[in-house]
Parts: sequence; C-alpha cells; structure tokens
Amino acid sequence: MSKVSRIIPILENFLFFWLGLALVLSLAGDRLEIPAFLQVLGRTHPLLLHFPIVLLLMAVGFLWVSDEKLKKIGAQILLFGANLTGITVVAGLILANEDYDGDALVWHQWLGVGSLLLSVLIYFFREKSSLFLRTTSATLAVSIILTGHFGANLTHGDDFLLAPIRSEEIELVTLEEAELFEHLVQPILESKCIACHKEGKIKGELRMDQLAGLQKGGKNGPFVIPGDLDKSLLIQRINLPMEEKEHMPPKNKAQLTEEEIEILELWVAAGASFDQKVSDLTAEEPLFQLASNKFTTQKSYGFEPAAESDIQDLNNFFRKVNPVFPGSPALEVAYYGISTFDPASLKDLKKVSEQVVRINLNRMPLADVDLGFLGDFPNLEELQLNTTGISPNQLSSLEKLRNLRNLALSGNQFKSEAVATLAKLKQVKRLFLWNSGLNQTDQEALRKALPETKIDFGFDGKGVIYALNAPKIDFETGLFRDSSQLIITHPIRTAEIRYTLNGSDPDSVSSPVYSGPIWIKKTAQIRTKAFAKDWIGSPTAYALVFREGIKPKSYKLAFEPHTRYAANGATTLFDGVKGKTNHTSGEWLGFTDTALEIELYLDEKSSPQTLDLSLLLNESAYIFPPESVEIWTGNQAGWQKMPETPTLSSTKLEEVRFGVLSYDLPKSEFDKLKIRLKPISKLPSWHPGAGAKGWVFVDEIILN
Repeated sequence: MSKVSRIIPILENFLFFWLGLALVLSLAGDRLEIPAFLQVLGRTHPLLLHFPIVLLLMAVGFLWVSDEKLKKIGAQILLFGANLTGITVVAGLILANEDYDGDALVWHQWLGVGSLLLSVLIYFFREKSSLFLRTTSATLAVSIILTGHFGANLTHGDDFLLAPIRSEEIELVTLEEAELFEHLVQPILESKCIACHKEGKIKGELRMDQLAGLQKGGKNGPFVIPGDLDKSLLIQRINLPMEEKEHMPPKNKAQLTEEEIEILELWVAAGASFDQKVSDLTAEEPLFQLASNKFTTQKSYGFEPAAESDIQDLNNFFRKVNPVFPGSPALEVAYYGISTFDPASLKDLKKVSEQVVRINLNRMPLADVDLGFLGDFPNLEELQLNTTGISPNQLSSLEKLRNLRNLALSGNQFKSEAVATLAKLKQVKRLFLWNSGLNQTDQEALRKALPETKIDFGFDGKGVIYALNAPKIDFETGLFRDSSQLIITHPIRTAEIRYTLNGSDPDSVSSPVYSGPIWIKKTAQIRTKAFAKDWIGSPTAYALVFREGIKPKSYKLAFEPHTRYAANGATTLFDGVKGKTNHTSGEWLGFTDTALEIELYLDEKSSPQTLDLSLLLNESAYIFPPESVEIWTGNQAGWQKMPETPTLSSTKLEEVRFGVLSYDLPKSEFDKLKIRLKPISKLPSWHPGAGAKGWVFVDEIILN
C-alpha cells in the first residue's frame, strides 16, 4: 500500500473532527476559555487561509472535467484542501474571540463553516450524480468568494472590494456649518483608527464607528476626558513612542500627521464636544485658526444668479449691490449716506429679492418705515439695523424670515415690551443688542426665551479696555480696468478709520483718515485700522486691488507648472481673472521643482513703466514668497538684467492671503521682458516642514 493510500483514511476521519470542532466553536465559542497556545493557533488564520482556497478551487475545476484520472486527482486535492480548510476555520473561530463581532463576522464565520461542510459533502458524495457534483461544487466556489469578501470587510473596512469604482461626491462644508467633531475630528478617526475599532473588529472593547461607542470608551477607560490631555486615553496612545506596543495607530499602519495630532489635542483641550460648531470658537483660539484653513467661507447656493443688468441698475452712489464672493449668485446690499437715503428705494431691491442674503442698513433713518418689504427676501441670512431708530413694532415683520441667522440691532433704544417681540425670532442664531436700553432683567428674560441664540448685549466698560474689530473693506472687483471704488466701514459709528494704500501699517497719527468712498486708479495694497477713545486699536484689515495692465503680444514659459496647479498654463497669468484665496481653485500656477520663468514679447509702443506680480501666500500649505526674483529687459541689443532687490519673506505661519511684488521698470526702450521667480528651496527652521521645498503661486502678471 502506498503512503498516499495509507494517509487518505486518516485525512477522511480528520474531516469529521474539524467539522465537529468548528460547530462547537461556532455555537459555544464565546463560553469557552481559550488557552494562550490556542490563541497563537487562532492568529495563524490570516497566514493559512490562502492555500486551502487555491486547493478547493483547483479541486472544483478537476471534478468538473470528464476525465476519470483528473477527477481522481481532484478528489485527492479536495481531501487535502478540506483538511486545511478545517484547520483554517478552527483557527478563525478561535481568533474571532479577540475583539471581533458584528454582521460581517457572522457572515464570514458561517460561510467559512459552510464551505468546510460543502467540501466534506462533495468529497464523500461526489459519485452520487453529476448534477449533485456540479451544483455543490459551484455553490462551494461561490461560498469561498463570499467568505473572502466578508473577511476583507473585517480587515479593510466595508465595501473594500468595490470601493475603487464607487463615485463619492466630496461635501463642501462652510466654516459656518462645520462641526468640530463631525467635520474636523471624525475624518481623522475614520482614516487612521476605525479599521481596528469598528463593527466586527473592536480592539480593546473600543468602538469608534459610532458616537455611543466613543462616549462609552473601552476596557482601559474613557476615550477622552474633556479638557484633560494627560488622562485622555486617545492623547496618551497617539503620543507614545512608535516602538511602544500601545502606540496608536500601530507602527505598521498609516501614522497621524503633526497637524492631525494637534487637532485631536486641541479638540480635547477645548472640551471634546461632539456637537459644538467651529463658529462657536473665538477667532483667537488655535483650533479655530486650524479649522479656518480647512473649510470654505464661501457658502454654495441653489438659486439662479440675478441678471447682471439688474445688479448694475441697482448700484449707485448711496447703494452697493455685489456678490458675497466672486462668482456667487448670492448678493449683499449696503446703503451709505444718511442725507441721501430714501426709504422708497428699498422697494427697488424686489427684482433681486431671491438672491439677496445680506442687507446692511446701519445708521439709515428707519423710524416708522414699514419693514414688511423684507418678506420678499426668502433667502435673507443677515440683517444689519444698528442705530436706525426702529421700534419693536417694526420688528414683527422679521418673524417670517425663516433663513435669518444674524440680526444686529445695536444702538436702538428698546423698552421691556421689546422682549416679547424679539423672543419670537427663534430662527436667529446671533443677535446683537449693544446699547439697546434693555436692563438686566430684560436681558435675562430674552436669554431664557432664546436659549439657542447667542445674544451679545455689549459690555459695561467698568475699567476694562477692549480691542476694536477690524474695519471691513469693500471694493467692486479685485482687478479693475480704469478705476475702482473702495469703501471702508466699521460697526461702531464713532470709530476713526485710518488707512494706507502702499502696504504700510496705518497708525493713529499720520495715516489718512477715511471719510468716504475712495477711487483707486492704480494697483494698491490697502491696509486699514480702527481707533477710538478708551478702546485698543483694531487689528489690521488688508486687501489688494490691481489695475489691469498692458497685454503682451506673446509669451512663453520656460518650465511647465506642477500638473496639479497648471490652470490654463501661461494664459492664466494674463486672463484678468483674480484667483481666490484657495490654491486648488484652478486660477493659480504653482511651481516647486522648477522656477516660474517666462518671456514676454511686447508691442513696440506699449512702454510699460511698472511690473506687478500677484501672489498667493499660505505658509501652512508651504506656499511662500519667492526666494529670489530676477527681471531682464530686452531689445535687439540683447538682454539687460535689472538690479535685484530683496523680496518679502515670511517669518511665521499666517492666514491665507494675497501678496504682490511691485517693480519700477527702466525708462530705456525694450520690447521684451524675462521674469524668473525661484521657489524657496528649504523651508525655514520655525516651520513644521523645515527643510522641505516650498511653492510659489502666481495668478497674474500686470504691466502698466
């Protein structure tokens, strides 16, 4: 008798052993105490499973052919494969006792046991009939595939198999709508933690794919303790050295970035809220500053834009109607000039009533004016009525504005009866009532009536000096042809606004005082601050406006921009479209491995005198001013290099902003220009990415 013949009966008997043991572990495994050496066997499950799959599928193939010799080989392969399947199933059932549960585990477990059972049935009853053999073997193949599918879901997450072909839209979340946990913290947990702490695989008894699991914590204690970094398990584990066994994520998994760690730490330090909005934080808090770089302030709207001709007709010296940001269908309206204000002009806005989301009527004389016209503005979100002389009776018409979220009523004198009217404005989320005449009892009553509304009654000023808010800068467009009107406003009427147009910081003594709209006729770096007695001067507000320049006859780039930030190539630099404060918006050319080097060919009569380079600056995204700028003028005699001047440099992480480099061109005749901007080769030591390459982003080259 051959060795194979002697071993076959042993393997046949083992089939019933594996099957019986698998059923015992399936039905009663959670009530058994698994010894440590068997747990080691369980952890061999991922190592063993591939070989029996191959053997079983090979056996199915051989059993389907008509050649008897091949069928016999198939039966022997099936016997060996079924035994290995038994070992794999038993190992998997032992492993399942280690922090695994959920629907995916149940399907994976019973399909595995079913595959073992089918293997045994096929082996012993393969001669019964051809129909039986083909039906059961086909079922076995399907069962093996499904077992693998649910096993992959356990290891890699739901829908692991089909994930690459699924099309998922990225939700654009505005800063106003963003929530700390859902939009800032949860995405980090999903990408770096949930694979080991979800339904079907709950290591340390900590489940992170549902809110209740996070709030419950794991076997080692609470997931987080609000405000306590030292005792929060999350913060402890992510800060352990990677060599430590308890370091999370495990060292063989994708690690948290420095920014992700900072977000998690700041979230815990801020109270680890699961429902707090980013907008509830103050602008000075580091967590708000981090979040503000991640979410857009540009809300999307579903309505159609107003006709451009209607907007133009509405704009005049005392009223400005503009998109809330370039390209948005939503409009904001602001009135200026008390002496020229005509209440009847408010009815003119009806033609754009669907698109208007903000109205500023500060300081306009509205006493006895019927505000019922506001009912025609279904999408109105913000209404500024500071120091307008309105009465509580006039406010009753605001109740029907279901989308009204911000309402400013400071400087209007109300009495106690106003509380009943204001209490009906439950849709308002931020209500400003500085100097409104309401006493402490009225204020408490209103707070109680509007518990979901943030109400600002101002301050009493007893020995405390506060800083003013920065002024607001409004201009028609960031890139104008002949001139552009500049308007600077501040909510506090008595504040003195100072400004500069050359990029220098304004002061309270020598800088010009703003007294009315300014007409800008050339490229300007606007900076403005507010000052008032008994107040700290405001932060600086700044903006850039560019005058459209001379268009070159032709141009060519020496090096192509990075493929991710190529926009429309060199055409982008002369298309008259100002980029947004988002380097991924498609209006910027980005360079990191090569310099931005471009040659411009001019008409002989153009004679430009100045050159402006419009930049984007965002140190957090590695976008810096150029390390050097080289400029050549050229004519038939050749190229002449201009003297190099030091470029501006960054010294700290700042908010996303525009920048400009301006140069006076020589008076000598030239008909071509060459410009070379070299990206910073190594980020400075104070930067989190110190030593890495930086980027240069440019959207316009302007000649005047």
